[in-house]
Formats: sequence, C-alpha cells, structure tokens
Amino acid sequence: MAAQQKELAAFGFDVRVEQRKKSAGNRVQSAFLKANTLNQLLVIAATEDIVQAVHRGQVLKIKFEVDTDPPPEFDTHTRYVLQPIPFAVRTYVLPDLFAGKMHAVLCRKWKNRVKGRDWYDLVWYAANHPQLHLAHLEQRMRQSGDWEEKEPLAPEDFRKLLIRSIDALDVNLARKEVEPFIKNPQNLTMWSHKFFYDVVSRIQLA
Repeated sequence: MAAQQKELAAFGFDVRVEQRKKSAGNRVQSAFLKANTLNQLLVIAATEDIVQAVHRGQVLKIKFEVDTDPPPEFDTHTRYVLQPIPFAVRTYVLPDLFAGKMHAVLCRKWKNRVKGRDWYDLVWYAANHPQLHLAHLEQRMRQSGDWEEKEPLAPEDFRKLLIRSIDALDVNLARKEVEPFIKNPQNLTMWSHKFFYDVVSRIQLA
C-alpha cells in the first residue's frame, strides 16, 4: 500500500492507508485508501456543481483487496491503460472473471442478507460476456469448501446449483440492496425469479 500512496502523491493526491485486520488464515487481505473528497475533487479540477454537492469533511474511500492464494485453472492477459500515464495491467480473462462472480452468486455467505450487486453483475456478464470457465469456478468452490465431491463440477451440477440459488433468492431484498448504487432503479423492475431463469440460460460454459 505504501507504493500506491507514494504514486498517488506524485499526482497531487494526499491519501492515507488504513489496513483492515483479518482473521488468521484469511487469504484475502484488504486496505482502504482514504482522502478528503472535496480536496481531491479540487485537485482534479472538478466542476463547480460537483464540488458544491460534496459536504465539507466527506471522506473518499477506495478499497483494495488482494487474494494471496488465488485458486488455479485460470488464464490472464495484458491490457494497456493510457491515462494518466501509459502502463500495463495483467488481468484475468473474462471467462475467469465471470467464474469469480459466479462463485459469489452461488457461495457468498451473508446469512439472511442478500447482495443484490452480485446478481446485477450476473445480468451484466450474461448480456455482455456470457462465457464462463467452469474449471476455475470448480477450483474456487473447492477452495471455499462449497464443492467437496471427488468428481469434477459438471455442467448439470452447475445448473442445479444455479437454479437452487435463484429459487432461494429474495428478489425484493436483492433489488433494495443494489438500488443505491445505480443511476436508474427502474432498470430493476424486471427482476423476478422468471427473469433470472432466463438470464442464466444464456450462460455459455467453457
């Protein structure tokens, strides 16, 4: 995190790093970059209307998470970003990213809560990049203890788990959870069990 803090300072951003304490053995480490929101908007020459919309003392938070033990069976590729300066980023390929999101849909343990953002992302992937790498999903599920069978995760097993998750979904709670994060909540009016059955039928297993 010190490297990110130093790099941002070079562009005029005054931030501080706060690392979150995780339980022993947790492979995902996280930290927050925090900064005064109003100051940073002024640094990037925000418009007057945007600056007026920010309350004094409001804090901008950016969360970083690092998986120190990622499960196998994935591919990566290199992408190039040109702004603010040219640099290269190595990322998962989209079918493996989709597998990671599907793992959250199937296996996230939030007790009685529902993370509607997972289901919103599922719709996006199904509409834009429906290819899903099943072998990587299996490895994620084995790592989290959600697939302990000796046999590989077969397409029919995946479909059964997915339908079971949709059957158990409280659609209203999912809609309410994601509404604050999107510009037009009317886009969620179509959400229903029938809608999600149709969405997942578009997934292409790779």
